[in-house]
Formats: sequence, structure tokens, C-alpha cells
Amino acid sequence: MRFLLDDEQREFTRTLDAMLSAADTPAAVRAWGAGDHGPGRALWARLAEAGVFALAIPEAYGGVGPLPVELAASFVELGRHAIPGPVVETVAAAVLLDGVGGPAAKEWLPRMASGAVTVTLRPADGAYALDADAADAVFAVSRDELRLASGHGPLRASSDPARRLFRVGPGGQLLASGPRVAEAAGAAADWAAFVTAAQALGTGEALLRATVGYVKQRTQFGVAIGSFQAVKHRLADTLIGLEFARPLLYGAAVALAEGAPRAGADVAAAKVAAGEAAYAASRAALQLHGAVGYTDELDLSVWLRKAGPLRTAWGAPGVLRARVVGTDAAPGDNGTAAGGDR
Repeated sequence: MRFLLDDEQREFTRTLDAMLSAADTPAAVRAWGAGDHGPGRALWARLAEAGVFALAIPEAYGGVGPLPVELAASFVELGRHAIPGPVVETVAAAVLLDGVGGPAAKEWLPRMASGAVTVTLRPADGAYALDADAADAVFAVSRDELRLASGHGPLRASSDPARRLFRVGPGGQLLASGPRVAEAAGAAADWAAFVTAAQALGTGEALLRATVGYVKQRTQFGVAIGSFQAVKHRLADTLIGLEFARPLLYGAAVALAEGAPRAGADVAAAKVAAGEAAYAASRAALQLHGAVGYTDELDLSVWLRKAGPLRTAWGAPGVLRARVVGTDAAPGDNGTAAGGDR
């Protein structure tokens, strides 16, 4: 089966790429990591205007979705450009609120679709919410309850400074309760793993592109190191890993769109493949850049720091592999919270 974007979808991704290429995203990422959300919020406003967040929200609430194929294509671009903030958690919260319905969905989903508010989510299997300090609302799931958290604790350090994790405890306004919350939370976790896979794939692509450009310029013994057979093989292996993950990602998108019974397993397979490929791309990038690759001043560090956390965010590889073969405990049980190993 071939998974190819149509002309309209490709034009949408080209528009996103052009828009984000014109922005200084590494500077926005560094500012976000330092607690300055201004540049990142400006990027979010442009993404909302382009309709990215509306892709996850049904038309009944002012969105145009859910459209998993378009979401996958969009989040590949967000990964390629290292967009900071709880973009994944926004999709998860949209799926959760849509599944729960009621007053909470009517109040929050239209504003999320338009970008009027920034939200994040603390999943049932975790204690932390990503970028809770930047969010207008922090939704917290606890067993079969959905609450609007009243506050957050101190910042927890992450290997990616732009992944700002805050502990969110019990309490807060009760929005919904009952089995429907647990079911919606499981679906939200699947969609979060899905768009995280897309984000990881884009991150890996950016790392590979930067590394290919560097090995063409760096010389040893009077020739570019990119002409060395060992370097060619390393980059070829990196490319194969990314290209292997791509059809799994879009296959999962088709399964989600169709509501296929094994959609969760397809998402798990895509998340494992994309996460491992991005992590391999980061290792290759670090090693082939040599000593300069270890410096924070190099923009490459923005993407290098993302690959590891994305590999385990919304599902550790071992847990997801078990799900692929049908041995996981329950739908939506991804084994880790939003931040993974952080």
C-alpha cells in the first residue's frame, strides 16, 4: 500500500515549512527554555491562524477535524522546525474533551481551535504536565475523573530545556467523571503517541539534513569527510530508518481515520520506529559533527536535545513493542507520562 499526500496536503505542508523557515525558531526554543514564552506564543498564533490546531477538533466545535493524515504532515513540520510548547498535549486534550463532551468541550474546544487559549494535559499515568506555566488551562486525568487543575508545582529539569515539566497534584475543578473519561483518556493517549511520532520523524529529518550539509563542508586530509565510505554508510542507515518510519506513520493515520480495531497497535509501531530513527539520527549527527556538536551555541543542539525525550514521551519503546504484538495491559496504556524520560 502506498501512503502519498495529495496535492492539497503537500501544499499545506509547503506553506507551513515556508512560514516556519522565515521564523527564527532556535531563538524561540531557547527563549522558551529560559521561561520567556513571547516568541513561542507568536509562533503558536501563526500555527493557529494556519489551522494546525483545528485539525484535531471536530467541526461542531469550530475545527475541521479530526484529520489524522493532515495532523501527521503538520507535526512532521513542527518537528523539523523544533516548535516549542505543548503542541502534542493540545491534540491530546482536544481528543479527550471531544470524547467527554458536555460543557467542558463546548467551553474549551472552540477557543483551542482558534488558538485563543493554550492548554496542556497531565495524563492519568503521570505526575507532570508539559509547560503548565505557559498554559491557560491544565487538564488533569485521574482514573475516571477529568479536572481543571488549580495550579502547578516547581519546574523539573529535562534533558531538553524547552520541555518544561511541572508537577500537577490532585484537586481542581471537576469537569467530568465516569467510564467515559477513562475511555476518552485512552484515545487521547493514542493520538498523543501518534503526533509525537510525527514530531520525532521531523526532528530526525532536520538532524539528517544538518549533518549531510556539514559533512560536505568539513574536510580531512584535503577532502570532505562526506566522501568517506564509513560516513556515507552511517548517513544511509540514518536515512533508511527515517524512511522506514514514514509509511508506518501514515499507515497509523489511515487506521485512526477509519477507526480500525488495531489502530492503537499501528500507532505504537509508528511511534517506536519514528522515535528510534530520530534517536539514531541524533547520535549520528553528534558524532559526525565532532567536538562542535557538543556545543549549546550550535543550533543543532536544539534538535539534538529533543530526540531522546521524544523517543520515550507518550510511550516507552519496550511498552509499545509489547502493544504491537498484543500483550499490553489496556488501550491507551502507553507506559509513560507526557514527558517520558525527559
